[in-house]
Amino acid sequence: MKAITIPQFKATPALTEQPRPVVKPGSMLVRIVAAGINPFDTKMIDGILDGQMPHHFPMIPGVDAAGVVEEVGEGVTHFKAGDQIYGQFLHAPVGEGTFAEYIVVPEKAALALAPKQIPLKYAAAIPTAGMTALQLLEKSGLKHEQILLVVGATGGVGSFLIQLAAMQGIYAIGTVSDDAGASRVSEFGAKETINYKKLNVADIIRNKYPDGVDGLIDMVSSPEAFKTLTQYVKKGGVALTTAFVADEEDLKKKGLQGGNFETKGNRASLDALSNAVDNGALIVPVEKEITLEETPATLAEVKKLNSKGKTIIVL
Repeated sequence: MKAITIPQFKATPALTEQPRPVVKPGSMLVRIVAAGINPFDTKMIDGILDGQMPHHFPMIPGVDAAGVVEEVGEGVTHFKAGDQIYGQFLHAPVGEGTFAEYIVVPEKAALALAPKQIPLKYAAAIPTAGMTALQLLEKSGLKHEQILLVVGATGGVGSFLIQLAAMQGIYAIGTVSDDAGASRVSEFGAKETINYKKLNVADIIRNKYPDGVDGLIDMVSSPEAFKTLTQYVKKGGVALTTAFVADEEDLKKKGLQGGNFETKGNRASLDALSNAVDNGALIVPVEKEITLEETPATLAEVKKLNSKGKTIIVL
């Protein structure tokens, strides 16, 4: 089968021919229809999970995907051959990833039946970004009409987060880098947008909301920029970052909840996202579709953290 592989950590990913995996007890053979790309994939390539989980080389990266169950191993009860599924396929050993035509995955991974109202390939864009957005909002505890500043609103997580916030009646303000981003984020339900390339986000928030906003959710800022923005969150409010740049002591001093946030992939979150998509409440923000051949160059771009929406690899 065709797959994207690396021979060692930090190597340049390349398209190679690999043996098709064989189903094992408790696992399933899945034919990948599409894989989703996330910034975490580039971190995996650089060895972020080294020492935490066993690895297998040549390593096939990739966590998110949507596909069709081809065969189930002994003991599998939740899924059957022919099921269309999606989710986070990450399992030990790391290196049996989704950037390939086939994958063998344990049934207990964070997987669920795919939404029925969209083409299966688009479901590959949902798992990590969608679950992160959903869980961030749950963690924030923000309610109807409270004000939320979303920094990194045009990325994958931000695109889902703005929509989920709007569904709950939260007043979302999104940072964008251009007019196209502003119009897309507004369509997703943001009440205001701030172009950070033309304006100072902190100044705008300070002047417009002198009492502060109720919440800050930030996917992109440096430690310094995040710390600055937390000054404009009301005491008792919440500040969350997926970039792991929060100074927990500083937040405590400012009387803020939150801090660094890590997603916990699970079936319940995937089912909630599937329902929202099937009800027409949630649009999957696929920005770009690429082939396996184009994946190495795209991963190099993703590493620069300037992507908009979601990119999927269609097989």
